[in-house]
Amino acid sequence: MSERALRGLIQLAMLLCLMLSAGVAIGRPPRIGEYSVEKVAPGVWRVRIGEPEKGTPTRFQETPPSREAMERLAAVEQPPVKPSAIGVKVSGRGIALEIPLEPNEQLYGLGMNLKTFQLSGSKKTVRVSDDQTTALGDSHAPAPFYVSTRGYGVYVDTARYASFYFGNLDAVRDVPPDAGNVNGGAPATSTADLYRPRELNGQFVGVDIPAARGVDVYLIGGPDMRGAVQRYNLFSGGGCLPPLWGLGVWYRGSTELGQKEIESLLRQFRERHIPCDVMGLEPGWHTHSYSCSFVWSDKYPAPEKLVSGASELGYKLNLWEHAFTHPSSPLYKPLLRWSGDYRVWGGLVPDFATPEGRRIFADYHGRQFAEKGVSGFKLDECDHQPLSATPWSYPEQTAFPSGLDGEQMHRLVGPLYQQTMASIYRSRGQRTLGLVRASGALAASLPFALYSDAYDHRDYVRAIATSGFGGVLWCPEVREAGSLEEFYRRVETAVFSAVTQIDCWYLKNPPWKQIDKDLNNSGKFMAGWERTEAVSRKLLELRMRLLPYLYAAFADYRSTGVPPTRALVVDFPQDPNVRAIDDQYLFGPSLMVAPLWTGEKKRTVYLPQGDWYDFWTHEKLSGGRKIEVTKPLDEIPVFVRGNTLLPLAEPVEFVSAQTQFRVTVGVFGAKPRKFVLFDDDGVSLDFEKGVQSRLELSWADGRGTMSTTGGYRGPSRYKIVGWKAY
Repeated sequence: MSERALRGLIQLAMLLCLMLSAGVAIGRPPRIGEYSVEKVAPGVWRVRIGEPEKGTPTRFQETPPSREAMERLAAVEQPPVKPSAIGVKVSGRGIALEIPLEPNEQLYGLGMNLKTFQLSGSKKTVRVSDDQTTALGDSHAPAPFYVSTRGYGVYVDTARYASFYFGNLDAVRDVPPDAGNVNGGAPATSTADLYRPRELNGQFVGVDIPAARGVDVYLIGGPDMRGAVQRYNLFSGGGCLPPLWGLGVWYRGSTELGQKEIESLLRQFRERHIPCDVMGLEPGWHTHSYSCSFVWSDKYPAPEKLVSGASELGYKLNLWEHAFTHPSSPLYKPLLRWSGDYRVWGGLVPDFATPEGRRIFADYHGRQFAEKGVSGFKLDECDHQPLSATPWSYPEQTAFPSGLDGEQMHRLVGPLYQQTMASIYRSRGQRTLGLVRASGALAASLPFALYSDAYDHRDYVRAIATSGFGGVLWCPEVREAGSLEEFYRRVETAVFSAVTQIDCWYLKNPPWKQIDKDLNNSGKFMAGWERTEAVSRKLLELRMRLLPYLYAAFADYRSTGVPPTRALVVDFPQDPNVRAIDDQYLFGPSLMVAPLWTGEKKRTVYLPQGDWYDFWTHEKLSGGRKIEVTKPLDEIPVFVRGNTLLPLAEPVEFVSAQTQFRVTVGVFGAKPRKFVLFDDDGVSLDFEKGVQSRLELSWADGRGTMSTTGGYRGPSRYKIVGWKAY
């Protein structure tokens, strides 16, 4: 053999060895080499592949899995996916997985998303982004967790920008001779044939994780789709239980307003009987806002007077901020050692992954704000702009003292901030509810709701549905509108969401006085604005009527993992008619909401199998079919499940320590299921110690009854004043 031929053989052997060491598949699916499988919670198995990175969501998870609650779910005895069937490739770019998939599965998840619903057949990248104009996977709350209609979930524990290929990759296997012919066996010549969406191969979900050399994959059993979602939320620690006041109405004042104007607005709402529990202050209360000083400006000369005065009127105060710390801030020097090596708007980027950074930030906010009566915070600008040519945030190569890089921090900063701020109130035995513009995996227990500067109504409704796949809450806030019709429809959607908020950060006056931004800020009100105010009041009063029902749904979220808002497919996965429905959603255990859009006088609504009742007219409707629905401007299409008890309260303007709801129970169907109201003080953490009660409502033989169990001995939040059978 010639020297040249020998060198060629040696090079070929070296190439084959390199390919095999990198896990490259050659004609067959790769399999896990070094891996371990451990059952880490009831119905949850961790498959550890190689050496996982340290900067992952589970490494920073503070709330342990709710194991007792998981035990109460239907038993799952085996991993829902065979661990040894997971393919693995490791190369210089990172690690890639091939997770088995069957042809008939439909997949959902990857966190809350404004643009994406079904995942099958698509590629998505889990990145935090403030600009979600595409369906590429960018989200305010990306989470590498997906759930299948076959009744299981898969969580990939990474903070990298992982890409998921949902059944649309063709690996090199035993390829049939006619593979690639997409035109009935004839050669494809048109661009329509060449570039049309690929057929699902029914083989695997491909997961590409850059930089990592190992990863933990969690296989989460159901045994059905709803059970898999529940188990994921319980593995995250269970859903959050907000303070009762957090489920009321929120309003945010304009950045142009000062203390005097805010105090006037607070009085105005009470005088005009506008329901409102939370008043939010936007940029302008700081001496410096971009980046932040966290110090009251001259526009608020007596902040303690503002807080105490708001409290006397029944309001809670919520403060806007972002974490980037201005050089003038008292926090700047203490945080200097515990921040990244790039700045944003001249401010430090605190490393909330370090105990020191968290303690400094939390201690200051506790002393300066929480101790003086501020009830919560809103974190802005914590997301990212990976698709922007002019990004303002820190780059991916940022290095943090914790060892995280900028890519990981973008994925983790939202949950880490939430943990930091929740700890302020937890240390004081209090609950809080805040707002945040980025979250992620394993965040169900964190008492924050997401919001967005995006403002498409349909996207906002889709986000309500998809939030249930990711263990996060969504606030489809209302600002100005192009018409009164649009304004009312948006308010209606907000009423039937996790957080009802009117956000007037750029409107000096309430939008029911003037929906046009420029006219509003110039003080030119609509003719007959009092009528618009009256309709708005009616809609916000509806929210207050729903509080007992919604508080029970959140208590259920905490104890069973059932999200308070969720897509229809979560509860009806075997019904093929619901698998693409992203403009209807379930609100609590018994209500289905189908918002109307501007310019549409009617819409098509699909009713799943079973009996349903029109929320407004109480008309009984049979399910398993589509119906056409029309509603006036002050009503939103809502349907009550048959055989349901629905508690509705007389509206109050705000929730106080003395509030007792006068409840009328609607009876829908001849044999309604029991309904359990959750009773406690509504503000403290005593419920975690068993200081809570459950009020069980029952209906039999034309008569309603209530029984109470539990350890709460304070005045009951509820007085049943009547029962109405429909």
